[in-house]
Amino acid sequence: MSQNVNMVDLKKLEQTDPDLALALIEGMFFGYRDFVGIADERLAQMGYGRAHHRVLHFVDRHPDLTVGELLAILKVTKQGVSRVLKQLVDDGLIEVRPGRHDRREKRLTTTAAGHALAREVVDIQSARIRHAIDAAGPGATKTVFAFLAALVDDDDRAAVMRRIEGGR
Repeated sequence: MSQNVNMVDLKKLEQTDPDLALALIEGMFFGYRDFVGIADERLAQMGYGRAHHRVLHFVDRHPDLTVGELLAILKVTKQGVSRVLKQLVDDGLIEVRPGRHDRREKRLTTTAAGHALAREVVDIQSARIRHAIDAAGPGATKTVFAFLAALVDDDDRAAVMRRIEGGR
C-alpha cells in the first residue's frame, strides 16, 4: 500500500491549492468509502447498515450514554435514530435503562453481544487504520490525528476531543 500513497505527485499538487484540495477531497471520499465499506460488509450479514454501526459504536465506547447525548454526537434527530436504536435494543445488542437521578432519562449500554459485535468491527477497521498509518510513514499517527481533529467544527472540537479521550 505504501507505493499507492506515493503514486500522486504531491509536489505538483502543492503548487496549486485548488488541485490539492480536490485531490484531498477525493482521497477522503475514496478512503472513507473503503474504510466504512469493510464494516458495512460485516454488519450487512446481520441485516444492519451504517446507521446501526454508528449507534453501536458510540454506545459501546461511551457506556451509560443518554439518548440526548447520542443525538448530539451523531447530529441527528430523534426520528433519525429511533428505528435503528429500537432494532438494536430488540435484537439484544443495546440495553436502555432509566437514569439514576432522573428516571425519565434513557441511558444506553451495549450488552455482551453488542460489545462483542462492536469490538469485532473495531478490530476490522483498526487493521485498516494500522495499515494506512504504516504506509504513511514515521510520524503519521500524530499528523493524521491532528488533521482529523482540525476537520471538526471549531465550536465542537474540544468536546469531541474530550469524548475521544474519555472512551472506554
